[in-house]
Amino acid sequence: MIPQISKKITGEVQITADTKAKLLKEIKGIPDFKKIIDSFAKEETSRILEIIFGGAIILDASDVHIEPEEEKAKIRVRIDGILQDVTLLDQKIYQNVLSRIKLLSGIKLNIFDRPQDGRFSIVGGELKNKEKNKISIANSAAIEVRVSTLPAEHGESIVLRVLSTKNLISLETLGLREDLLSAIKNEIKKPNGMIVITGPTGSGKTTTLYAFLEKITKPEIKIITIEDPIEYHLKGVSQTQVSPEKGYDFASGLKSIMRQDPDVILVGEIRDTETVQIALQAALTGHLVFATLHTNDAAGTIARMISLGATPINIAPAINMAIAQRLVRKICEKCGTFEKISLQDLSKIKKELQGIPEKIKIPKLDKETKIPKIKGCSYCNFTGYRQRMGIFEAFLVDKEMEKFILSSPSITSLKEKAVKKGMVTLKQDGIIKALEGLTTIEEVERVAGE
Repeated sequence: MIPQISKKITGEVQITADTKAKLLKEIKGIPDFKKIIDSFAKEETSRILEIIFGGAIILDASDVHIEPEEEKAKIRVRIDGILQDVTLLDQKIYQNVLSRIKLLSGIKLNIFDRPQDGRFSIVGGELKNKEKNKISIANSAAIEVRVSTLPAEHGESIVLRVLSTKNLISLETLGLREDLLSAIKNEIKKPNGMIVITGPTGSGKTTTLYAFLEKITKPEIKIITIEDPIEYHLKGVSQTQVSPEKGYDFASGLKSIMRQDPDVILVGEIRDTETVQIALQAALTGHLVFATLHTNDAAGTIARMISLGATPINIAPAINMAIAQRLVRKICEKCGTFEKISLQDLSKIKKELQGIPEKIKIPKLDKETKIPKIKGCSYCNFTGYRQRMGIFEAFLVDKEMEKFILSSPSITSLKEKAVKKGMVTLKQDGIIKALEGLTTIEEVERVAGE
């Protein structure tokens, strides 16, 4: 059973068939987007929003930022994790857009001095043929938009997160190596234990967790999530959103979930002592728990849980697997080129890949090896990259690792142990993908470090 998007949230922005046709014909990159917004600047506000969101969807933007400055308001879009300037709006137009967005998202018009959050839907926003590896939207073309307003020096800054089901991808298309994909498939079939995904904000943790749910969702099991906020509404899954101002946080939500007889629980983020303790107890008492945690790498999972108040004696038997991930941009398929590897890069890569287990498939590496290089074209907005994929590191908690965790090891010691047992690091995974022609060494170093 495949997760699908729910009905509309609050208000709607309707993208008409005529607008779709015009945008698809005219927008090939950021310069075209700027030109068409500027040409519609004097139109009614609903028309401007239609153009802004239609263009953002065509360009695969994950976020639209509208930031007031002294005389104008700047529009920027985040594409493949990188913010790009689009155009400037007059203050009057910005104020009209702000009011319209507040109305659509159900937040208060007369509050300017504190942050507010809301949501609305874009209808008719499915502007492109779906790629074969994407999850389809059955009988619906609604795209949800999550709204955040924040008081700033010259007005309210608006960030609009575009939650398109194009971002809901299957487990097989996350970018996992064959060995890691096989290991994860085995772990998510288990009846109990915890799988923890770590990484900074925006590293794709939620997408990965939803891919897990997509793989295991079926009528025979009950899945409940607790999130902050709910990003995508999934059929066949009971979802709940925290509301701290009402006293409903992750800890109290988890307590309630445990009384709902779940088989699988997804915890949007473990961030306090009570939550980590309840989540571990759930994993130890016959539930499969998926959770996210903010740490820099997989090995930091244990230390972070201990710092939150969990004890090694509970952590060791509860954790099945710890995964860390980042997102790297993929080389543009239209303009990407390949060139022979330099001797400097060859030496650096050979050193970085030392000690990789023999079972890991690595492309041939010698002085004749060719690696991707960026060029730039209108298709990729002249960045040289188009779309993103994950790079991962993960370790399984077997009996040996469980015993090691009971000794409260440092992050460095745990990482060394995991590597000895065959863990491929984030950077190594990224380099392998570069050798496979999927991304560049420079992009891997930008994300995973020099």
